[in-house]
Parts: sequence; C-alpha cells; structure tokens
Amino acid sequence: MKKIIIIGAGFGGLEAARILSKRRGEVEVTVIDKKETSDFLPTMPDCIGRGIRPQYLSYPIKALAAKFRFSFIRDEVNKIDLQSKTVFTATATLNYDFLIIASGSETNFYGNEDIQKNAYKLDDVADAEKLLDAVKNRGFDNYIIGGGGYTGVEVATNLRLALNKMKRSGRVTIIERAADILGPLPAWMKVYVKDNLKRLSVEVSVNSSVDKMDHQKTMLIWAAGVKTPAFIQNLQTEKNPQGRIRVDEYLRLNESCFVIGDAAYFEYKKNYLRMAVQFAIFHGRAAAKNIIRSIKGTSLKKFEPVDLGYIIPMANNRSCGTVFGLNLKGFLPTMLHFIMCIYRSYGLKNKLGIIKGLLIGGGRWRI
Repeated sequence: MKKIIIIGAGFGGLEAARILSKRRGEVEVTVIDKKETSDFLPTMPDCIGRGIRPQYLSYPIKALAAKFRFSFIRDEVNKIDLQSKTVFTATATLNYDFLIIASGSETNFYGNEDIQKNAYKLDDVADAEKLLDAVKNRGFDNYIIGGGGYTGVEVATNLRLALNKMKRSGRVTIIERAADILGPLPAWMKVYVKDNLKRLSVEVSVNSSVDKMDHQKTMLIWAAGVKTPAFIQNLQTEKNPQGRIRVDEYLRLNESCFVIGDAAYFEYKKNYLRMAVQFAIFHGRAAAKNIIRSIKGTSLKKFEPVDLGYIIPMANNRSCGTVFGLNLKGFLPTMLHFIMCIYRSYGLKNKLGIIKGLLIGGGRWRI
C-alpha cells in the first residue's frame, strides 16, 4: 500500500485526490489543509456587489473526504524533508511514498506590516465575510484597491456596484505599481477594461504604490500579488519570485514529489503557465495519473496544457476575455464565466446559492 500525501484541498489537490482514491487497495490518500473548508475563490469578488452570499462559496473538506474516500487532516504544514520523504505539520510527522504539493498561493503584503494589519483581502470565505460587512456597515470616503490585475479589476467593479445599490458616494481607485494594469494581457483588453472602469467612475493610478493611509476614512482592499506558503519558500529548490516551484515536464520536483496549481512553475513552449483554475485541475489530474504510472512501473506522460482561455468578469456585465481563441466582449463572457463557476462549485446547495445571488443581485444593473 503506497502512502500518498496531498498538501492543499483546492482545485488541483481535490482533483488528484478524487482520481487516486479510485485506486483503493493500492494507495492510501491523505489530504492536509489548514482550513476546514474548500473555498471557491473565483466568485469571491461577487460577494461584494452581485449578492452572492459567502456561505455558498464554501464546502466542508470532510464531506469531500467521505465522498471521494480519502483521509483528511486539518493542520498546517511547517516543513517538508524531501530526502526522508517526510511532512512535518504543527502537530504530526507524516511519511509518504508520493507527495503532491497543491497548497496554492496567498496574499503577498511585501513586508508592509501596516497594510497587512489594516487592509482587507480575499484569500478565503472568512475574508469575504469581513470585507462585505465593512462595505455594508462602515462609511468610507475612499476605497482603494491595491493592484490592477484580474482580482483588482473585479473587486473595483463590484465595489462600485455595491455603493450604487446602497446609494452611497465614494471614490474608488485602483493603485497599480506597474506602468499599466493587467500586466501582460493584450492591448485591446486593457483598452476595453480601462474604458469600462471610466464608465463606472473607477479611477486608475499607475506607477503608484500604497505606503500609509488614513484607515478611518479609507478602505484598502489588497490584491497586489500573491506568494506561496512559508514551507515552500523555505525549500532549497529553484523558484520564481512568487515562490512557485519550477517543475519538470511531468510536474515533478523529484521522482516522488509532484507540484501542481499555483505552487508550480511550469515551462511550456518557452513561456510559463499563468495561475488559473483550469490549469490547477489539469495539473491534479496529470499528477495523479503519473503517480499511478510510477507505482505500476510504466512510463510517465508529459503534461501537455490545454488553454481554454480566460475572462475578466466585470460587475456591470461588460466583461471581456479570450475563449477557445476567440476575443469576446460584453455579456457573453460574463455568462460563460458564471456557467463555469457554477459547474466547478461543490454541492447542489452551493450551485443554487450562486444562481440565486446572480438572479437577485447581479443581473439588473448595467451602465
């Protein structure tokens, strides 16, 4: 019986656990996560403006463990010893035959303690609940979104939607350190997004940064970058600036350790795959099947990514994106985004909760 440990119960980790747990009698699968729930991050910004309740973006990992038949340990990983094949958590020492690191990423505050202490973030459902409560019950003059990437744009548009619904004024500004928002995305998309932000009276300030602020009058939502957890940062292996581990063509760090999702830095055709739900799921599937091949002693299969595209959903339904190579604008990409989110979420109750939130709070407002 081979012992397989999966660190992280996100999209990739759960997909790997689902596939591996079908090999009962051959493998013993254990998933470790510091949270009790698997939280659906892609729709977190929509809790602010569209009316999706955070409770519908959370699903108990124990329920998934019972469904897929893997063991679940709620604990935080502190260290990995790759030589002895050992995982050290806050309360236990666990040995493995194969390890999958699927621990995702977390908000990066770049060492700014003031921002870390006072800013709002969206790493999990608890963060979404805290942010939503502040928007509803505290009156701010200024709302600053630190970071002009996907999440920053989504948050800004949902925040404007929420303020309009509550008939509140407030200056909404995206602060971006780089020379433009949306990083390496194509020019047409940046132009389209900036035009939409202007429609919504969302200001954009580039080549700028947040150092200090008046926390009584200003709400800061931090979406300026992510990093991998500390135990990955401490591993002595090649990583990119975010701390993502460089893997080989089979998604391996070594013969017994696979790295997937946001934790992995995978090169394909001289480019590195972006962080995305679709790649995390494909990674999890590929890593699980290669572990099975390793156990059987057969040749591993190289990971060949399939890029379905990406969408920047904006709360007034003027979204944009590229899907199957087609450039899309307006309501269609919004609809495709939420269809995929509903499909990917766990549990009928959660699926219906997202649909209800969209029908009640997200479909009637457009500028």
